[in-house]
Amino acid sequence: MKTILHVDMDAFCASVEQRDDPSLRGKPVIVGGPSRRGVVLAASYEVRPSGVRSAMSMAEALRRAPHAVVVRPRHEAYARASERAFAIFRRYTPLVEPLSLDEAFLDVTASRALFGDGGSIGRAIKRDVAAELGLTASAGVAPCKFVAKVASDLSKPDGLLVVAPADVEAFLAPLAVERMWGVGPKTAPALRALGYRTLGDLARAGADALEGVLGAWGVEVTRLARGLDERDVVADGVARSIGAEQTYEQDLTGAEPVGATLLEHAARVARRLVRSGLWAGGVAVKVKYADFSLCTRRGALPRPAQDTSTIHRAALELLARVPLVGRRVRLTGVSVSDIVPGSRVPLEMFPDADAERRRRLEHVAARIAERYGDERAVTRAALIARPGRPRH
Repeated sequence: MKTILHVDMDAFCASVEQRDDPSLRGKPVIVGGPSRRGVVLAASYEVRPSGVRSAMSMAEALRRAPHAVVVRPRHEAYARASERAFAIFRRYTPLVEPLSLDEAFLDVTASRALFGDGGSIGRAIKRDVAAELGLTASAGVAPCKFVAKVASDLSKPDGLLVVAPADVEAFLAPLAVERMWGVGPKTAPALRALGYRTLGDLARAGADALEGVLGAWGVEVTRLARGLDERDVVADGVARSIGAEQTYEQDLTGAEPVGATLLEHAARVARRLVRSGLWAGGVAVKVKYADFSLCTRRGALPRPAQDTSTIHRAALELLARVPLVGRRVRLTGVSVSDIVPGSRVPLEMFPDADAERRRRLEHVAARIAERYGDERAVTRAALIARPGRPRH
C-alpha cells in the first residue's frame, strides 16, 4: 500500500512577508499590487475571516477588509523560500511532484524503512520547515493523492492529518461535495439540486447516474469519492513555465508604453531561470485589454536562453503581432516555456560570445540580488524612469 503526503505551505507569500517584517505579524496582510484593479496573490490567516481569498480582485478584498495592510509581492523572496522547502521535501524522498511554489505531493512508500511511517515523515518535514524557514506547513497523509490533498486542506493551518487505508471511505463520506476536485460554484448547486450533498452521496450514486450531470467525468468522480485514486506521484523538479505579469492602475495605450513593460517582466523571468539553473526555449507575451479580453502570442527561441535581453527581444517581436491600435491595455505579461536544466542544453561548436556575455551578466545580477535580498538591487537604466513603474 502506498503512502502519499500532500504538503502545503500555510498562506505562503503572506507568511514570508510576516516572517521578514516583524511589524506585520498578527496583522491582516494582503499580498498584491497596490492597484485596486489587481488581484490578491495571498491573504494572511488574520484577514481571511473577512472573506478575503487569493485570486480575488483587490477592490473586493479592500471592500471586505479596508484596514488590511497591502504588501507588494516580492517574487524573488518567495522563490528562495520555495527552493528551500522543496530541498527539505527531497531529503525524505526523490518522488516529489510540485503543484506550485508552495505545495507538492510526496510518495514516501519506500522511505518508511528509513524515516518511519507517513505520520512520522510528515511531522519531520513540518519540524524542518519551521526550524529552517521560519514558516509553517500543513500535511495530509493517505494511501492516494486525492485523499492526501483533502486531508491537508482540512488540517490547515499548521496541522497534520493521517488517514489510514481502512478509514478512507469513512473519512470522505461526510464531506461536502465541494471537497471533490473540479466541483466549484457552478457544479455544486447542480449536484445539490439532485440530492448529492456529500462525497458519500457521490460514492453511492454510481457512475451512470453522475454521467448525466458531469459527463464522462462522472466515472472518475465516483471512484475518487470512494477513495480510489491510482495516480502515481510524478517526480518533476522542472517548472513547465515561468512568468511575470502586472495589472496597471491606468490603462496603457500605444506600442511604446506597452513594450516598455515587457523589459521588467523579462528581467524577473530571467532572474528566476538563473536562480534555478534553468534555460527556456519558448517565450509568450500576454496582453489583457480594458474590456478584459485576452491576446496571447507565442514563439520559439533559436536556442535555449536564460538572459533578460534575449527574452525581451523575443517578447518585443511577439508584441508586434498583438493588436494595439485604438486599444487600451490593463495588464501585460511575459512567460517562458520549454524549460530544461542547464545540464540538458546542448553545447555549441562555435559559442556566441555576445550570448555568453549576457549570460554572465545575468548571473552577476542574480548574485547581487541574492546578497541584498532584493530583486531590484540591480536594475536596468531603461526601467528606472519608466512611467507608472513603482518607486522604492
